[in-house]
Amino acid sequence: MTRLILFLIVLPGLALADPKFWKNEFPLTDFSNRTIESWTEVLSGGPPRNGIPALSDPDMIGVADASLPEREPIIALELDGETPRAYPIRYLIWHEIVNDTVGDVPVAVTFCPLCNSALTFDRRHDGRVLTFGVSGKLRNSDMIMYDRETESWWQQALGQGIVGDYAGDELTPLPSWMEAWSVFAARNPDGLVMGEPDHRRPYGQNPYAGYDDRARPYPFFTGEMPPHDIPALARVVRVGERAWPMSRLAEAGTPYIQVNWSEYVESITPGADFGWDTHIYNFELLQDRHCPILDRAFSALLDDLRDRGLLDTTLVVAMGEFGRTPRINKRAARDHWPRCYFSAWAGAGVEPGRVIGQSDKLAEDP
Repeated sequence: MTRLILFLIVLPGLALADPKFWKNEFPLTDFSNRTIESWTEVLSGGPPRNGIPALSDPDMIGVADASLPEREPIIALELDGETPRAYPIRYLIWHEIVNDTVGDVPVAVTFCPLCNSALTFDRRHDGRVLTFGVSGKLRNSDMIMYDRETESWWQQALGQGIVGDYAGDELTPLPSWMEAWSVFAARNPDGLVMGEPDHRRPYGQNPYAGYDDRARPYPFFTGEMPPHDIPALARVVRVGERAWPMSRLAEAGTPYIQVNWSEYVESITPGADFGWDTHIYNFELLQDRHCPILDRAFSALLDDLRDRGLLDTTLVVAMGEFGRTPRINKRAARDHWPRCYFSAWAGAGVEPGRVIGQSDKLAEDP
């Protein structure tokens, strides 16, 4: 039956959860100031402070000079007015934090291998520029970062201070995303990519091989398992406060699954999260929000279906109900155009990269 979807690590012993013990490593940390309920939430990941060395001011090379596999995952950072930058996961999986400066913006590009969480933050906080390192501690399997200025501890997945002077504070997140190297390189031929660090590491090898296939996380995770029997390591597509393990729906034999982008249609609806009906802000929304989110969700779903052996029997379609005008309106956007538009198909035997049909040169009619 074909379904349709529309739209080498050594486990250490647990270190003593006691600030008196950690004070040897973090003499500047104010352990009296915290937001976490119990110290038992904090576990040692094995390596000590800086045992996983964060990077600072990495060498960047041009896209044309880089040699990476096409499907190499990278973190893309494209700030307004600055040359786009790519940070390969093959380096970040060994270092987890890169302290960099893009133009005038000091940034921290972070990656937690156990959570597959890649986030970028502005390092400016409380009138100073922070520099981040890897504490060697974990909370809910997620990396705890620390800043070298106050030795406050920060939860990577949230960008929130949890221990120290900055407990309760939040870092400013910057828009970044994970995508294939080939996608970034094609979009940014004049972009930059982080060069190989000058460290003795087997870059390109995965120190967490087999982790994705585990039924449960490593014992670093002490919280509750996900509800509804969702596997703890399942990849989900998240939008806001909602997440969909769509491959699970396919496994259950659901013949048709539809996921709508937004509960708002018009991009100009007051208080909206900006739907696809872009009569205004068309180019800004597509470049900065819609296309990056769609690309991540669509590709993550295809990867998950392939890994589960479901892609050959599942047709995935991304489409709308009409196109947009070939001509730009007075608000530098595009209006309704039902006469000519496209959809993207994958899986169920669809030949990758094949184009079926074409429009005229103005994209007005088939």
